[in-house]
Amino acid sequence: MGTIVRRLGWLGALAAATIGLAAPAQQPKPATPPTVPNSAAQAAPPPAQGTHTLTGADVTAWLDGYMPYALHSGDVAGAVVTVVRDGQVIAARGYGFADIAKRRPVDPARTLFRPGSVSKLVTWTAVMQQVEAGRIDLDADVTRYLDFRIPAYQGRPITMRQIMTHTAGFEEANKKLITYDAADVEPIGAYLKRHVPARVYAPGTTPAYSNWATTLAGYIVERVSGMRFDDYVEQRIFRPLDMRTASFRQPLPAPLRSLAAEGYPLASEAPKPFEIVVPGPAGALSASGLDMAKFMIAHLEQGRGILRPETAALMHASPLGKIDPRSLIPPLNRMELGFFDTDINGRKVIAHLGDTNQMHTSLHLFLAERTGLYVSFNAAGREGAAHVIRGQLFQDFADRYFPATMRDGRVDAATAKRHAQAMAGQWQVSRGSFTNFVDILNLFGQANATVDAAGRLVIPSVKGANGVPVTWVEISPYVWRDVAGHDRLAAQLVNGKPVRWSFDLVSPFMVWDRVPAYRSAAWLMPALYASIAVLLLTVLAWPAGWWIRRRTQSAATLGGWSRRAVRATRIMALADLLMLGGWFWLISVLFGDVAPADAALLLVQFASVIVFVGAVGISGWNAWCAVHDGRRWTRKLWAALVLLATLVLLWMAWAFHLLAITVHY
Repeated sequence: MGTIVRRLGWLGALAAATIGLAAPAQQPKPATPPTVPNSAAQAAPPPAQGTHTLTGADVTAWLDGYMPYALHSGDVAGAVVTVVRDGQVIAARGYGFADIAKRRPVDPARTLFRPGSVSKLVTWTAVMQQVEAGRIDLDADVTRYLDFRIPAYQGRPITMRQIMTHTAGFEEANKKLITYDAADVEPIGAYLKRHVPARVYAPGTTPAYSNWATTLAGYIVERVSGMRFDDYVEQRIFRPLDMRTASFRQPLPAPLRSLAAEGYPLASEAPKPFEIVVPGPAGALSASGLDMAKFMIAHLEQGRGILRPETAALMHASPLGKIDPRSLIPPLNRMELGFFDTDINGRKVIAHLGDTNQMHTSLHLFLAERTGLYVSFNAAGREGAAHVIRGQLFQDFADRYFPATMRDGRVDAATAKRHAQAMAGQWQVSRGSFTNFVDILNLFGQANATVDAAGRLVIPSVKGANGVPVTWVEISPYVWRDVAGHDRLAAQLVNGKPVRWSFDLVSPFMVWDRVPAYRSAAWLMPALYASIAVLLLTVLAWPAGWWIRRRTQSAATLGGWSRRAVRATRIMALADLLMLGGWFWLISVLFGDVAPADAALLLVQFASVIVFVGAVGISGWNAWCAVHDGRRWTRKLWAALVLLATLVLLWMAWAFHLLAITVHY
């Protein structure tokens, strides 16, 4: 869910079978491209010199040359693309297969894709309808709308505006985000009440994308409207827009099931079952490409059919005066109310991206140009190819039809080098888990900013579409541009020093902050590797020593408590290594198709307390014995190294919450 993009190198609905529905599912029919009355039509601005005019014929020919090769080379099964302009669908194209085994092609009017977090735009539209009706106040404490408690953060509540801008301050909620078991579908209120994620940032200050908070917004719509969420969006959004294939219901209603595209990891692999997005309002939508075109047109035409023009304008360009400046890094893109900016070539563009495990989507609205671009894929593709294709498609579309008319500035080399050096160090992304065992990913996922031989900023974990680290050139103080693309990277300064940065693609909903010294991978990772080596050699010394004594017919040099201390230390060294291996296995399967049972999580965590703490105690005992039992200095040194190694592992386990006893993550 949300955007786990390749360039980072790395991220409950109501079932028809379990509730009574007020509105029966509608049979799909071939969609009629929506239009606007001639009186509302506006002439397209003349194209810049040397560019292409955006017409149905031109964009269709361009897409037909662009998409098939992209799908084949990326091992992506299929895709749908729709383009709208001036209230009309000017292109609706299907590529590849919705079902490879049955050779069923993608049909823009009838094939249902899962747009993942693009679903949130429907949820945010529903919220704004209730704002318009006076039932939701964007700046009021949301607890007034709830029947359960959200603990305050330093006495500060949460507002709907903060939820819609992903600055409510929640850590990530990963458990049962997407499954394949329809039994996991539950009322969204039950999902929310089962676990409230920790609030780790002061509200309004830090962008940190949250599926849980979006689901909370959907629940508030339920509460204030008196309608179940699925019923609400069908009656208040899909029906007015004639979106006949669109549904949040899981599993899909019977008339729609045969229209759903299969989801594939790779086109060359077998498909996965229908994905159940447990926090439904955050990503459970199924819809055809043409139905999503109708949704784009509604927003491009000032909310026509679903919102008043002034409400749509507020949603698309929220006032800066209502936003905490700490959450912004000018001039980078920012959150609006639900949409986020993806401005390009000097054009105002609002958008959303979406990902399930198999399906990957983007929706972009060029507001002044009254143009929308939607693309959805039913496979991730080789090395996340769908992420790259959707990003490049947007940029190439913008360059073809709405090119830039201004050039960047440039910072002199000496100043650029000094600014790059100021950025050097370890940085931690704001979106993540910070109070449970998933926090360990924040050790291995830190971004390391460095300076190359030419004095340019280098962040190896931020990669371009070609899979190599982006080359950044400073275009104004503490603002860099990707020399091969459109993204900018910028830093937020406090007292003249960079304390936070992000880049355009993700800046609306996540940022990087300095890593506290006690969590820094700069020293902790080398210490961890050295500690593992020391413990491994300690364990291997046990059978090696036995074999040597047997070959030489020599007796053990230690006896009594000293011998017991050495033996216990070796046992605990082995236990430490096994515990680390257990954690690596657990984290690797945690987000797989079958998550470990809660009992297994608790077992590993209780064992961690015993092993990591016990290893320090036992190795400390052995070190004390080594000092007092006359061992030679090399063995005293090794005993000290083993003690230090166990302390490093205990520190890591404590600092990154491997010792937190919880089944929530």
